[in-house]
Amino acid sequence: MTTGRREADWAEWMRAARAGDAAAYRRFLLGVAPYLRALARRSCQRAGLPREEAEDVVQDVLLAIHLKRHSWDAARPIGPWLAAITRNRLIDGFRRRGARPPEVSLALVAETLAAGEGEAADARHDVGRLLAQLAPRQRQVVEAVSIEGRSAGEAAARLRMSEGAVRVTLHRALKLLAALHRKETA
Repeated sequence: MTTGRREADWAEWMRAARAGDAAAYRRFLLGVAPYLRALARRSCQRAGLPREEAEDVVQDVLLAIHLKRHSWDAARPIGPWLAAITRNRLIDGFRRRGARPPEVSLALVAETLAAGEGEAADARHDVGRLLAQLAPRQRQVVEAVSIEGRSAGEAAARLRMSEGAVRVTLHRALKLLAALHRKETA
């Protein structure tokens, strides 16, 4: 699949997700995650940071995408929007860790987007395996908010929890998922 086709799919899925299609949002997140992960890994490597730092950056990027999805102009390509969010989150992550952020070039982003489809299939398998290790309530919250694209309020109503409890559960679940992923890749 070409980079242009992949980005067209992502844009189509994001448009549908913004119109309320939870399955499209799940496809979008599963589709972009491998490319965000590859970009973060390369950037961490260039900055001399451990590879496992990349997963924290990816989680930050996915959360930023979720929170800012309304800001994407659907008439414009989605790739540059994703690249800008990724670049900003990488820089923020490096600053928090006291590292000098590497330059994240458009060429690197383009190269990452051109990565093979095998990574996407691997990522879908990894996500399912990691989610299965969460407690049932944590898994439900992560699926509702991070995969289906529901707001904390919507997830709270659906799961009969307070909005604050959803946010705390999501935060703890994402932290646990990052730790599980680091443990597996160590």
